Amino acid sequence: MLFDLQSRRRRTVVKIVYLGLAILIGGGLVLFGVGTGTGGGGLLDIFSDDSQDTSAQVSNAEKRAARAVRVNPQDAAAWAELARARYLRAGQGDNFNETQQTFTESGQQQLGSAAQAWERYILLRPARPDANVARLMAQAYAALNQPSDAADALEIVTEEDPSSAAYSQLATYAYYAGQDRKGDLAAAKAVELAPEQQRRVVRVQLERTKREIQEQQVQDAIDSGAIRTGR
Repeated sequence: MLFDLQSRRRRTVVKIVYLGLAILIGGGLVLFGVGTGTGGGGLLDIFSDDSQDTSAQVSNAEKRAARAVRVNPQDAAAWAELARARYLRAGQGDNFNETQQTFTESGQQQLGSAAQAWERYILLRPARPDANVARLMAQAYAALNQPSDAADALEIVTEEDPSSAAYSQLATYAYYAGQDRKGDLAAAKAVELAPEQQRRVVRVQLERTKREIQEQQVQDAIDSGAIRTGR
C-alpha cells in the first residue's frame, strides 16, 4: 500500500499527499460550489438536506451521476460529478482508516473507480476542465502512487488557480514522477508568483524537495538492484 511507512519512497509520497491536502483544504469550500458564482448543481446542493447523513448524500450523488452517464456517455459534466462522488466515498466508512489516516484496500479501489470516471471525462475533451475535481483527482492519484497522473491533474488546476501554492504542488508531483523539466518550470513559476519576501523560502523548499526525491529514487534503484554500488 501507498502508506506503508517502512518504505522511504512511501514516506516521500505521504509528504506529497499532505502537501496536497494543505492546498486542498485552502480551496475546500470551492470544491462544493461555494464562491463559484453558480446557481447550484454542485455537491453543495446535495448536502442541503439535513435529513440525510453525509454518506447517504454522497452515495445518492454517485448513483445519479452513474445513471446520467449510462443514459448519455457523452455527458462530460456527469463523468466529472461521478469522479467527485467516488473520491468522496473513498474517504468514508470502511474505505478510510481514521486512526491511521490512510485509505484501506476498499478505499484504494474506490479511488481507482474515481480515476476511471475522471479519465472518461478528460477523453471527452471538455472546453474548460473542472479544476475543482482536478484538485481531488490529484489527491486520488497520489494515494494510488501515480504521480504523473497527479501532475497532469494539477496542470488543469494551475490554469484556473495560477498561484504559487498550486505551482509548488505541481512541481513536487512532477519531480516525483521523474518529470524534472516540468518540475523546474513549475518551480520557477511558483517562485515568480510568491510574495517577494517569500520567494527565497519557496525556491529553497522546492530545491530541497527535488533533491530529496532524487536521492530517494536513487536509493530505491539501489535497493531494487537496478543500480550496482560495487560493494
